[in-house]
Amino acid sequence: MARFRRKFCITLVALVLLVLIITVVLKTLTPEDSVGVELLLDKKDENQRENNKPDQTKMKDPAQSDKDAKLETTLRKFPPPNYYLHAFYYAWYGNPKFDGKYIHWDHPQLPHWDFKVAQGYPQGRHSPPDDIGSNFYPSLGAYSSRDPSIIEAHMQQLRTAAIGVIAVSWYPPNTKDDNGEPMDDFVPLLLEVAHKYHIKVLFHIEPYKGRDEVNMFTNVKYIIEKYGEHPAFFKYRTNTGKLLPLFYVYDSYLMNSEQWAKLLKHTERNSIRDTPYDAIFIALLVEEKHKRDILTAGFDGVYTYFATNGFSYGSTQRNWESIKSFCEDNNLIFIPSVGPGYIDTSIRPWNFQNTRNRINGKYYETSLSAALQARPDFISITSFNEWHEGTQIEMAIPKTSQTVYLDYLPNKPAIYLEITRKWAAIFGGERRKWQE
Repeated sequence: MARFRRKFCITLVALVLLVLIITVVLKTLTPEDSVGVELLLDKKDENQRENNKPDQTKMKDPAQSDKDAKLETTLRKFPPPNYYLHAFYYAWYGNPKFDGKYIHWDHPQLPHWDFKVAQGYPQGRHSPPDDIGSNFYPSLGAYSSRDPSIIEAHMQQLRTAAIGVIAVSWYPPNTKDDNGEPMDDFVPLLLEVAHKYHIKVLFHIEPYKGRDEVNMFTNVKYIIEKYGEHPAFFKYRTNTGKLLPLFYVYDSYLMNSEQWAKLLKHTERNSIRDTPYDAIFIALLVEEKHKRDILTAGFDGVYTYFATNGFSYGSTQRNWESIKSFCEDNNLIFIPSVGPGYIDTSIRPWNFQNTRNRINGKYYETSLSAALQARPDFISITSFNEWHEGTQIEMAIPKTSQTVYLDYLPNKPAIYLEITRKWAAIFGGERRKWQE
């Protein structure tokens, strides 16, 4: 019995000691373990809280959402853009609010090359805003091409007309035309606003000072590297399946065909062909003899630019069908240029012989009809807003001032946009028939 008690006491003491040891161990372990659990719970709770939060990267600002909805509503009012219909677009206008001075609206009156003739006509600069270098007056006033609200208004007018592509007049960085300022830095804004309205932008390369085959390569490379990935940058899929930019080259005949061939012929060592900067290059066809020069040079197509029927071989509408045949025979793209009329006496007061009356839109419709009869690859419009030469289809309004302006009366300011819209639909339908 005494032995049993002794064993019981020893067992009891051992149990007590074991309990004490376990208690001490648990006390030493609990803080670390609890911290770990709390961190885990905190992290889980934080994740749950984050998951339950509105996703800041996906949520749009209500004001932005409202603007987007309004834009979509606006876009639904327009006809679909026709990407085979191009309009020459000029971004060289300025005013004091955005540019510190008037640019291009104050265009000088150019003297006749014959000194004796020049003496019979006024000379000097126009004085905006009431006196501008145009025979018509824009509904938007003497605007700045850098004004975002003006670009928005232009894109809406272009979409009203179903125009899908604008060919923006372009000079290399830090270069300009005789009456303007450098404007390449304006291009990003133009691309952004054009993209909102599903309009594409391509480049109409002007005859800048010193243009040759070497700096043409440099400038095309610059355009493609800087703007080529923008969704509004126009590209065209060729018959060979390549997706390439398209460039109009104004006054291309000023450079001889041998120089152009160094840039445009596959056989030349320093050619732009088969490089990342290859493109479709469209030459200006003025005289009939230029056709062979264009072939020798390695251009991909021709356009006619001038809105005056009969002014040049290329702009004479009765020649368009034969020009189209020449292009088909030589695998060239044919792009006739149509216009609503022509008058430039505000800047060339002696140039009455090239004036073409709009005849309340009939001249424009005749031009569009002639272009369609030639079954062109594209149609280009001279112009959306070349106000100096009176070829604009942009909205114009009657204006009363000391300067006498023409207007679109008895039609409304949007008449030429509406005519363009009608023929854009006709052109689209005809294209589908030609492809059947």
